[in-house]
Amino acid sequence: MSEPLVWLPFDPEELGELPGGLRYEVHRRGEDGLGRLSLEDVAFYVPPYEGLRKDAELIAHMPGLEVVQTMTAGVDHIRPYVPPGVLLCNGRGIHDASTAEMALALTLASLRGIPGFVRAQDRQQWTHQPLQALADKRVLIVGYGQIGAAIEERLRPFEVAAVDRVARTAKPDVHAVTDLADLVPLADVVVLVVPATEDTRGMVDKDFLARMKDGALLVNVARGSVVVSDDLLAELRTGRISAALDVTDPEPLPVHHPLWSAPNLLVSPHVGGASSAMWPRAYRLVREQLERYAKGEPLVNEMTGDY
Repeated sequence: MSEPLVWLPFDPEELGELPGGLRYEVHRRGEDGLGRLSLEDVAFYVPPYEGLRKDAELIAHMPGLEVVQTMTAGVDHIRPYVPPGVLLCNGRGIHDASTAEMALALTLASLRGIPGFVRAQDRQQWTHQPLQALADKRVLIVGYGQIGAAIEERLRPFEVAAVDRVARTAKPDVHAVTDLADLVPLADVVVLVVPATEDTRGMVDKDFLARMKDGALLVNVARGSVVVSDDLLAELRTGRISAALDVTDPEPLPVHHPLWSAPNLLVSPHVGGASSAMWPRAYRLVREQLERYAKGEPLVNEMTGDY
């Protein structure tokens, strides 16, 4: 029996010492893999990080596929293409540091008025003004998994007044989703880091936004579908709250979409996880997963049911 074939989106040498008993090939983003004779032999598939739809569709032409290991925390973009019996594992842990940094950067930039200063610099204008600080603010983290915990760790040195945590399942010091209605009005900053599921789609609607206190900041580093864009636009136009979005609905944000010109809004192009911190962690996770796979051991980050 031939050795199981692993398809990687990067040079296998990036993994260091490769687990034995496996064969390795490189399939990079956007390549048309349908003409490759080895396609039917793929047993372990790591899709490109910024996978195109046709990358996911390759799965249908892999009859020997056993494992799909993503480098993303969310799997909503690829789950529909993974057939029953194929193990789907996500990239939990790869983006904790990077996404947490982005959440903090968006929060600080918004509170301290950095976008306005950049525009004033372009106009060569000195716009001295008092601004909000993160210190003494109460922060609500909605979606308290590994990334949520990483965000909290980075908030602590900024002397925040309190951090409230919300997860699907209540734990000691972590609230359940059913407590959101009571927690949102207390928060100066609301950070969204929930996965995209049917339960979270449209979670932040006009009712949620109406509960936010005057002057509060909404930060979304989760998925665009978590926020109802029209409802957010309506609230931003009142000037009552502000927002910072690393993800939008739709995405990419089309030219002339009203979010581009919305007041009190900072937009970044879904770059929360895409930083230099990603790759060392991605290589480490993939290598560890391949070591388990080669030994016949259970893999980590298995995605079963809704996430």
